[in-house]
Amino acid sequence: MEKLLLVRYGDLMLKGQNKKRFLKAAIHNAKRMVNDDRVRFDVAHDRLYVYPEGADIDAVAQALTRVSGLGSYSPVVRTTRVIDDVVKTALAWLAPHIKGEMTFAVSTKRADKKYPLRSIDITKRVATALLKAHEGLSVDLTNPDVKLHIEVRRHGVYLYHEKIPLMGGFPVGIGGKAILLLSGGIDSPVAGYLTMKQGVALDAMHFESTPLTTIESAQKAIDLTKKLALYNLDMEMKLHLVPFYKLHRAILDYVPEPYHITIMRRLMVRVADRFAEREHTPVLISGESIGQVASQTLESMHVTDNACTRPIIRPLATTDKNAIVDIARAIDTYTISTLPFDDCCSVYTPSRPATKPRVYYAERYERLFDVEELVEDTVKRTHTISLTPESDLNLVAKGLSVEDALDQGGEDLAARSE
Repeated sequence: MEKLLLVRYGDLMLKGQNKKRFLKAAIHNAKRMVNDDRVRFDVAHDRLYVYPEGADIDAVAQALTRVSGLGSYSPVVRTTRVIDDVVKTALAWLAPHIKGEMTFAVSTKRADKKYPLRSIDITKRVATALLKAHEGLSVDLTNPDVKLHIEVRRHGVYLYHEKIPLMGGFPVGIGGKAILLLSGGIDSPVAGYLTMKQGVALDAMHFESTPLTTIESAQKAIDLTKKLALYNLDMEMKLHLVPFYKLHRAILDYVPEPYHITIMRRLMVRVADRFAEREHTPVLISGESIGQVASQTLESMHVTDNACTRPIIRPLATTDKNAIVDIARAIDTYTISTLPFDDCCSVYTPSRPATKPRVYYAERYERLFDVEELVEDTVKRTHTISLTPESDLNLVAKGLSVEDALDQGGEDLAARSE
């Protein structure tokens, strides 16, 4: 009896003539994520068989949970095509899962039509043996407590009874690249995760305003990026740290308080837009959700978009906050996001922000200072750091501002920054 994993693909199975390209990318990403030469991947028409070959099967399964494009998996046992071996394997495989009075069903599929027994004959032999072995067991073909699946293939018979969801979506990288506007809050990391799930690789961009904000807020962005890198192409993500202090200071000095957040968002996307143009990145990703806070109204989003030349995708636009929190917990970003260090969007939140801002007024207030010069200078001074889940970068111990910390980072930091 050999243990392995049966992996099913996600939405990519709906693809047409380009399906092979999507499958190739998903399998490539799965191999990179597992990163163990002992593990063997056997590609079938509509599924993937993963043989641990001595590796820890639970560790392999855990790695696959971070691969977009894979829909679900089942722990499987493979036995010989001899019917007595199939019955013995079924009894041994299900025994730990049958307790007291339970219902069950058996479903058999013959992928190899040359097998001498019919599907119904195999089902009857296995079901009869299970009923004899367990007094409290009864048959329920509609809604059983346990359903045993048997697949007869040329190289053996495969048995499984669980179907565990994976990420789904499309292989990360197949849909191009975008820049995630990463705050220190709950929403933007979730938006990034959902974007990668749909096949888009990400860079992250964080607007830090030290010393107006604490350096711990920038460290949150670093730690969140490390978490998101688990799902990104090759488990690595670039973080662009934008020195927003001068623009932030100009907003506080020249812009009426109700428009502080509106102008701040416009300047952020303007910087990101300019930077994305340089990087040949076509799209920005934001964690905004309609109506969640006063500054995330449709009117506010329209005024923000007006300052940008490329699309801003908002994966969470209509998502309930509780659902967002559930995903944040699942991807292990919630604890970091809720640390009490405010970023520049929240540290100076106006008491009465404009909920229905107008482009006319936004442009009028922006003419009160030299926006173009400040934006261009900010883009030029942006630092880029490459991060992996294992990166140990800690800015907090190196200074009160990100710029000081980067200057004092030494050779290790220099090797990771551009």
